[in-house]
Amino acid sequence: MTTVQEWGRPVGDVNGVFADGAVPVPLVLVDTDEGITGVGLGPHVEIEAVFAAIEGEDPRGVTALYDRMLRQTFKAGHAGAVFGTIGALDTALWDIKAKAAGEPLWRLLGGRDRRVPAYASGLDIGLSDDELVAVYQVYARHGLRAAKIKGGLDIERDRHRLTLVRDVLAEAGRGARPGLMLDVNEAWTRKQAVRHVCELERTLDLTWIEEPVRRWDAEGLATVGRGIRASVATGENLTGLEQFRPLLAAGAVDVVQTAAVWGVSHFLRVSVLAHAHDLPVSPIGATPVALLHAATSVPNHLASELQDLQPPRGLSLDLRVEDGAFVLGDSPGLGVTLDEQAITTFRRPAARAAESPNVRPEHAGRRLLAVADHSAPARSPG
Repeated sequence: MTTVQEWGRPVGDVNGVFADGAVPVPLVLVDTDEGITGVGLGPHVEIEAVFAAIEGEDPRGVTALYDRMLRQTFKAGHAGAVFGTIGALDTALWDIKAKAAGEPLWRLLGGRDRRVPAYASGLDIGLSDDELVAVYQVYARHGLRAAKIKGGLDIERDRHRLTLVRDVLAEAGRGARPGLMLDVNEAWTRKQAVRHVCELERTLDLTWIEEPVRRWDAEGLATVGRGIRASVATGENLTGLEQFRPLLAAGAVDVVQTAAVWGVSHFLRVSVLAHAHDLPVSPIGATPVALLHAATSVPNHLASELQDLQPPRGLSLDLRVEDGAFVLGDSPGLGVTLDEQAITTFRRPAARAAESPNVRPEHAGRRLLAVADHSAPARSPG
């Protein structure tokens, strides 16, 4: 099934904006003959073929079943949305395993502290200045003192917006310097990235720049990292350890990221790989609840992305946000409760591929001048 995240305002990035703020959230439910249902958030692509690898198996063997799912997709490969399907099923299996044990997943995985440090991330490129300030004031009231904004179209506009957010968080923190990050979603060439960030760094202290160039460009990411003071964060769109290895070998990443939709087992394995290179990990995602549980059990977790303060329609989560952190509850499993009627009766908007942040603009990485209209990323006419 699919529910929706209702932001109530435009959300998006350099690639596109959902003007109505309604973002689809696909769900996977896995039932057992013991009457336990596991919940996973992620795509349904080729789910029948992937599910064949785990059907009839004991879900408590989730680590081995994860590898069975990878092997099931051997010929065609497990990249992209198929990896998301594997991740959703993997997350559902971890949910089942923890529920069967009668424990929250964070406890089952060996976590000691239920508090998970967070940073604010408003998917905010389509907001006016006043709207931007208002959004981050809400985050600040929940104790958030670090924030990541979307940008990459105009140096001076990015400087202005980062300064607005810095001032909001500094005021809330009684003058303490906040953490500032900029996410440009692969919008630049190598030279564009160095020039843009170096200019920002004349007046701002950036914690990291996220996805400055294409996700697979190990040499390019390393070049950017050598040319700026900020850390380079990337990895959310990499699907499998084999895609991380070239980046780590090239010294191309300072903050290793994984997306919530890729699943718990992937995050745990990436965290070990990053730890072996003395690098921190930082999960991203609109509803990263599964990776919040997993983050409590790894030694190199830095901070997790906090997007909307409200869960998707029809979902309730056993967690709260206070003092700049997610605080996980004691419900067995992920602590996710579904209201299926609320999900199935909701009338979702029609597909809007042309407006989606998931569609790369034709001129990404080939813009000579700053984009004039900052309310939404520019697109070619026609």
